[in-house]
Amino acid sequence: MRPVVLGIAVLVMGVALLAVPPVAQDPAYHMMADQRTMLGVVNALNVFSNLPFLFVGLFGLTTVMAHERGWTRWPYALLFAATILVAAGSTYYHLAPNNARLVWDRLPMAIGFAALVTAVIAERISVHAARLLWLPLVVLSAASVLHWYWTEIHGAGDLRLYALVQFGSMIAVILVLLVYREPRSGTPYLVAAMSAYGVAKLFELGDRQIFAAVHVVSGHTLKHLAAATAVGCLAAMLHTRKEFNQ
Repeated sequence: MRPVVLGIAVLVMGVALLAVPPVAQDPAYHMMADQRTMLGVVNALNVFSNLPFLFVGLFGLTTVMAHERGWTRWPYALLFAATILVAAGSTYYHLAPNNARLVWDRLPMAIGFAALVTAVIAERISVHAARLLWLPLVVLSAASVLHWYWTEIHGAGDLRLYALVQFGSMIAVILVLLVYREPRSGTPYLVAAMSAYGVAKLFELGDRQIFAAVHVVSGHTLKHLAAATAVGCLAAMLHTRKEFNQ
């Protein structure tokens, strides 16, 4: 019964996606509120705030490879490797924001979403199902970014598939947490990670308002810090398992 519930939820999200008209990337997205240059670096805080992605990615990857056992180590390893690439891709994007550079920011993010969903499926539902879904989910997620960019350069930008990957992945993880309960999977850490990512999206939406209010940091910079915190929660979950298993 539980797989049916999840299947229906995925179907509903897909149908809802098709019901929405294509959404192009708003050019104003690239005009971040905080464009200050510091130490000779343009958009400095939006660039420097990518460092936490590098740190939590390295911490998570070394923890997984040193202490996790079984097949589930691989989707987690991919998640943290993708986080490291987010640090590089997002830095590259923020040095000169445009659609072409945004691809390299979004591509590792999309792959990270797929990796997280796969890891949660493996731990909560079935390793066999996760093994079957892993490659298709990664390919679909990467393709969603490439599809968006291809439609943009052909004058008919369409973010719908990428939006489904990003928000659909988060919704899928939340649904699995609600339907399947597995103590070893560290529910509090996963809930904290989902919450931190939700806060990150709110910061992103409030980029200009936050900067106008405090004049010190923008919502987009805070978005980076909150999103890195989300990944940090997952790394902490695996580190806690290591300590527990010793």
